[in-house]
Amino acid sequence: MDSPKTAKKQPGHPMNSPKTAKKQPAIHYICPLKQKSGMKIPYTSLLLLLIGGILAKAEAQRLRNPLDFPILLSGNFGELRSNHFHSGIDFKTQGAEGKPVHAVQEGYVSRISVSPWGYGNGLYITHPDGTTTVYGHLREFSKKIADYVKARQYERESFNVDLRLTPDLLPVERDEVVALSGNTGSSGGPHLHFEVRDTETEELLDPLDYFLDRITDTRPPKIQGIQIVPIEGKGVVNGKSGKLERKAVATKEGELTIAGKIEAWGEIGLAVKACDYMDNTTNTYGVRDITLTADSQVIFRSHLDTFSFDETRYLNSFTDYETWKERRSFYTRSFIEPGNRLRFLESVNRGILRVDEPRTYQLAYTLADAFGNTTRLSIRIEGKEQEIPRIDTARAVFFHWGSENRFGAKGIRLVLPRGNLYNDLYFRYSVKEDSAALSATHLLHDKPVPLHGRARLSLFARRDTCADRRQYGVIRLQDGRASWIGGTYRDGWIDAEIRELGSYKIASDTEAPVITPLNRQAWIRGERFVFRLSDNLSGVQSYRGEIDGQFALFEMNNKSVVTYRFDKERLRRGRHELKLTVTDACGNESVYTHPFTW
Repeated sequence: MDSPKTAKKQPGHPMNSPKTAKKQPAIHYICPLKQKSGMKIPYTSLLLLLIGGILAKAEAQRLRNPLDFPILLSGNFGELRSNHFHSGIDFKTQGAEGKPVHAVQEGYVSRISVSPWGYGNGLYITHPDGTTTVYGHLREFSKKIADYVKARQYERESFNVDLRLTPDLLPVERDEVVALSGNTGSSGGPHLHFEVRDTETEELLDPLDYFLDRITDTRPPKIQGIQIVPIEGKGVVNGKSGKLERKAVATKEGELTIAGKIEAWGEIGLAVKACDYMDNTTNTYGVRDITLTADSQVIFRSHLDTFSFDETRYLNSFTDYETWKERRSFYTRSFIEPGNRLRFLESVNRGILRVDEPRTYQLAYTLADAFGNTTRLSIRIEGKEQEIPRIDTARAVFFHWGSENRFGAKGIRLVLPRGNLYNDLYFRYSVKEDSAALSATHLLHDKPVPLHGRARLSLFARRDTCADRRQYGVIRLQDGRASWIGGTYRDGWIDAEIRELGSYKIASDTEAPVITPLNRQAWIRGERFVFRLSDNLSGVQSYRGEIDGQFALFEMNNKSVVTYRFDKERLRRGRHELKLTVTDACGNESVYTHPFTW
């Protein structure tokens, strides 16, 4: 889980000081495929780029392995995730928690975060070379760090904290054990999430470059298939305007190619489905370098070795979002939508192939990992003149990708600020009336469309039945499930922020959260209180534990289980009164009290 940050400056290679590194802007040539040869990127240059990258990595500063056993990874930098790129690498911890985690070089603890979500227990160490390393999903911190955190939690009367520290408070030495590995936060199993950031800009660097000599990888990326994507209103493939998927197959000679005919005309883009592998594991990884050539000239290249948090959501334009939403399958696009500002992309004519001659177009993908292992896929596209279907604009509203866009109808107002769309959109709206509901169901477009930022959606409530208007909110309807978006009441309207076009309506949450005691008979013997917190719709917003009216620190995990461990420095022997108060996002509140003797 990535914590968004604002970054303005691109760092150089990890061996360079971020303060002196020069920014390398992405190259988005807006020009036709046929152009002067000086503007083209020859295929031989690709090989030189790959070799140069490998040599540069060899010079990167060597960091200590944060663990005490050989490195195996369960995830690599830039992997495709839901709405974001993976911001670091994931070290395997032998399937267990509690492994010592060492500082990879000297520095000081500059930030500590504690949360049931995201990185869980997260530790940030800033180093003299201008980088900061991040250690996530920790089970616990070392004693000096844990003592500092606990004191701040009691000062702020909150389990969740995000602490910023000055250099003098918690210095650390290289090799020092700073934590034990765990599975806290938004983690799917025991591992250590590790990042390297430019301290000044907080931009992310690929940590793999620091550990290449201690990881074995002789396995190249694997291509499963491709998509041929006609540009709407400008291209056609096999007589249709929809995306065409083709599998990769090996010929008798061992060459990787595409099964089935591809006949196209006009402007088309390509996308590739692929993953990478490493030795000694069964995990799959993201592909670092993707290059597409047309008639031996490079028209697209992606080299994913750095990005900033404010860029990470561009993943939804870098991949085919509709396929991901419908099938949870990632196709990486080799063409660039006009609203995509990823810096690590280079292209000619935004990677779009113009098929305007009745001949065979020879294309090829070359995929490479950080170790120089490569895979090549050959693609033949036959230029065949055919009618290009027009865009259906009936009952559609044109939204321009570079402008603010507004839409209004009965009971709905929608505002998309500039910078939210990656491409032009013929917006299609429909409504489903339901007299028993607080509002109609509003369908914002007929296909999934991601938004880069946040759009304002206002829906009108046809009935105002809640005395406490905090109980109203907008919900998202998807795959038969309702997810709470929330919002603010305004003269019968509910104003909310959304990050995707889809189906929305108004609902109300009038039910208080549920507090469920767990293993109550063992509380005193085990010297801990344990509860599960749940809510029917809007979700648990906050909770507070007290003993005899004083704040008591309840820890929460990512399954909404809260635990109070008897604090012998603060809890004296005798009779006491426990009180746990839980509030959901609509202000509904539940209270649990329990007298006990310890």
